[in-house]
Amino acid sequence: MSYKAEYIWIDGTEPTALLRSKTKIVADGVEPPVWGFDGSSTNQAQGHASDRVLRPVFTCPDPIRGGDAKLVLCEVEEINGEPHASNTRALLRPIAEQFADQESWFGIEQEYTFFKGSRPLGFPEGGFPAPQGHYYCGVGAEAVFGREIVELHLDRCLAAGLKISGINAEVMPGQWEFQVGPAGPIEVADHLWVARYLLYRTAEEFGVEATLDAKPARGDWNGAGAHTNFSTKAMREGYDAIITACEALGEGDKPMEHVRQYGADIELRLTGHHETAPWNKYTYGVSDRGASVRIPWQVEVDRKGYIEDRRPNANVDPYVVTRLLVNTCCAALEKAGQV
Repeated sequence: MSYKAEYIWIDGTEPTALLRSKTKIVADGVEPPVWGFDGSSTNQAQGHASDRVLRPVFTCPDPIRGGDAKLVLCEVEEINGEPHASNTRALLRPIAEQFADQESWFGIEQEYTFFKGSRPLGFPEGGFPAPQGHYYCGVGAEAVFGREIVELHLDRCLAAGLKISGINAEVMPGQWEFQVGPAGPIEVADHLWVARYLLYRTAEEFGVEATLDAKPARGDWNGAGAHTNFSTKAMREGYDAIITACEALGEGDKPMEHVRQYGADIELRLTGHHETAPWNKYTYGVSDRGASVRIPWQVEVDRKGYIEDRRPNANVDPYVVTRLLVNTCCAALEKAGQV
């Protein structure tokens, strides 16, 4: 007997990496082994030396195929075992280990937009729908588009054992969000990548594209982000650590270091309008969705909790955003003795 293992990896496409996958038949009782692929077809090698290695790092049940089938998320390596240049998970691992004692937790709010052909789902052919306002968390056929895809995706994420914690319709027709977390920096990113894979595959069955484009519709429409909620043990226990983290994110060249790696076309989304701060200006504030970093009002009341970095795009690499936040905030908290 044997089972199907769907190997999933992140390719080398720029400026936004794509997901790739292929199937291996594995004997029962055998863990998915190291495998390979043609990197010249995924922007990860040249044709004269095209072999690249897939090393399994996270496995879960495959809710699409069912039975004993598995989803196998992989890191990409060179044939000598070194991480490939596109392997951002490998860059996160040592930072996560360095600051593991601070117990970083993340919750990532993944926004995305369904497209049918060249238009967002719900946009009439040759025109525009009513202005945004009643679509957010909307109910009814005039406000909600694609719910059957969203519900099936949620069921599949739960069946796969992913740490998905909620869904909601967003402010534009055809725009939705799911949340992953709380989880540690590597786990939340692994689960988010697999949830993205399940989103694309589920939408594929309906003839619909799910896009992470940061500004899927030009004009007076919100963009699509991946608001990232972050805390450490010290932040969950005291407000001083909250302020230290917020200040660290605005220190020196840190704002630009983060923004440059928070996703393609970020300047189209972070305009200072539509619940965003300008991409080139750093601010933080309590209950302020127009700030770069928001401190939830309940956090100020409780004097402990978490912060929300509102800058990451929907198309951000979660391995990158978690690495940046852990490295910046945990180093500052360690320096301040708030660990």
